[in-house]
Amino acid sequence: MSKVYFTKEITPESLIKIYEALGIKLKGNVAVKVSTGEKGSKGYLKSELIKPLVDRLNGTIVECNTAYPGARNTVKEHLQVAKEHGFFEVGKGVEIMDSNGEIKIPVKNGKHLKYDLIGKGIEKYDSVLNLAHGKGHAMGGFGANLKNQSIGIASRKGKAYIHSCGKTTSPRLCWILKHNQKDFIESMAEAAKAVSDYLIENNKPIVYITVANAISLDCDCDAHQGDPVIADIGIFASLDPVANDQAFIDTIWKCHDEGSEKIQERIDTREGRHITKYAQELGLGSTKYELIEI
Repeated sequence: MSKVYFTKEITPESLIKIYEALGIKLKGNVAVKVSTGEKGSKGYLKSELIKPLVDRLNGTIVECNTAYPGARNTVKEHLQVAKEHGFFEVGKGVEIMDSNGEIKIPVKNGKHLKYDLIGKGIEKYDSVLNLAHGKGHAMGGFGANLKNQSIGIASRKGKAYIHSCGKTTSPRLCWILKHNQKDFIESMAEAAKAVSDYLIENNKPIVYITVANAISLDCDCDAHQGDPVIADIGIFASLDPVANDQAFIDTIWKCHDEGSEKIQERIDTREGRHITKYAQELGLGSTKYELIEI
């Protein structure tokens, strides 16, 4: 079984502590993939929480432009939002990885995607910290490490390709083409596996951390993101993104807060729990894990 480390404390110190528990030292030029949050959102991981860890790694906050219309679908606007949200003061600053193009990487044994398009900027990094915010999501049911690795690392055209289940790379057309919801969930898993394969083949280590706080029904990509529906849970960390996402989901299903039924309904009406099952089938990781509280 994969090991998933967990702490109920959500502080800069506990974030460093849980990273250290993984036993992997990210070296060289470190990419820290977070969601910088849409303009108007409020649940994104705050710079003061992640700064001590990112500074310690001398990491760079990395993102790619969005496929949907908003304040982060161009490099200039995206950087401005990242600045307003405090990420310019974290580590070595911010890079929009598809600002200078994209690279095409293979998807192996995929049912929907033939390839994945990711930000070209990934080439310059030696290791990656997938630092996700655990919350609900209007389209995927929930967002954590698998979404942060698939949609998050995909270029703008790559995002369109995933959202359309391999039908188009056009950010304009991807929202009007119809698809089966489960196919979209599987497309995200295929893209996440493609990124993992690319990193492994290029000797770029990656670790996974999910901070489960400010857990709203909608994603940080929502400019009108609502208030949290359940209490903060804690921080999960693993070398296995499937196990880490599974642990996050399982904890939500064990939650008895007043709003727990709302987020459970959000996840299941979007086939959200299918992503870990399918990712396991692809060989990305395991849904079975040992939870180690630190």
